[in-house]
Amino acid sequence: MLRRVSLLLMCACIAVGTAAAQTNLNGAGATFPYPIYSKWFNEYHKAHSDVQINYQSIGSGGGIRQLTAGTVDFGASDGPMSDAQLAEAKRKIYHLPTVLGAVVPAYNVPGVKGELKFTGAVLAQIFSGKITSWNDAQLTKLNPGVNLPNTPIVVAHRSDGSGTTYIWTDYLSKVSPEWQGGPGKGTSVKWPVGLGAKGNEGVAGLIRQMEGAIGYVELIYALQNNITYGVVQNASGNFVKASLDSTTAAAASAKMPADFRVSITNAPGKEAYPICSFTWLLVPAEWKDGAKGKIMVDFLNWMLDQGQGMVQSLNYAPLPKEVVEKERAVIKTIK
Repeated sequence: MLRRVSLLLMCACIAVGTAAAQTNLNGAGATFPYPIYSKWFNEYHKAHSDVQINYQSIGSGGGIRQLTAGTVDFGASDGPMSDAQLAEAKRKIYHLPTVLGAVVPAYNVPGVKGELKFTGAVLAQIFSGKITSWNDAQLTKLNPGVNLPNTPIVVAHRSDGSGTTYIWTDYLSKVSPEWQGGPGKGTSVKWPVGLGAKGNEGVAGLIRQMEGAIGYVELIYALQNNITYGVVQNASGNFVKASLDSTTAAAASAKMPADFRVSITNAPGKEAYPICSFTWLLVPAEWKDGAKGKIMVDFLNWMLDQGQGMVQSLNYAPLPKEVVEKERAVIKTIK
């Protein structure tokens, strides 16, 4: 009996010790890369059972705010932090690229199942409320032979601070002087028209539910929700569909700065899809908890090795080799 009690106590002590040894890293931010982050954090945990990485998919704006407030260990954003935001953080924050993704114009037009063509100028007019019907002359001219209905356009956009919004409005600001001088670009803008929803998943839900709706979502959300999305005219004048290849082509001409804060919307190149972006983990350069810092460094290197091999299955494009090499050098400086 005593031996059995001792064995039970030993097992209990081992269990308590194991639980106490587990390290939790907490992050929050962008919904754009959530599908791949969720997969990465799960796979990393399988290989490192003593580490749990928790991530709240709350939007880039929320991730930046929580990182600045110090309530999370790391953030994530599809729109780089501004100089003012970096100064407010009061500690050095690295922007570490993780994957490349595309944002698509997704829609629900009665009787139209095929891919519609859009130019940047037309998208800017739709989202500014200047084009209000699906059979508008500018849309029918771009899509000859398509029977576009006389259905009102319902614009769907993000209601929360969003890196996907940053990518979308960064693109619109480049192709439309009127948009640049009006709503402009940012993780949050004053939308002239439309209905707001939280997260890529919220916008995707609005589009599915409402006839005549058009919105912008990261490619994987359109694919997972079986929502039709259009092709967009690029800087070379070609109409290009969002894909792994066209996203990779958009990054080909990027001149990556030392801090990795770069825009690749409306990139040159015949095959480049024009609404693409890197997405970043926002990671402190110095950690008060040295053990957590070492785990983050190990995860980041794992992400650049095993992690990059997982991205294409979720329709993200892997990082270019030259970006990976530059990133490894920065990761070595995390303390």
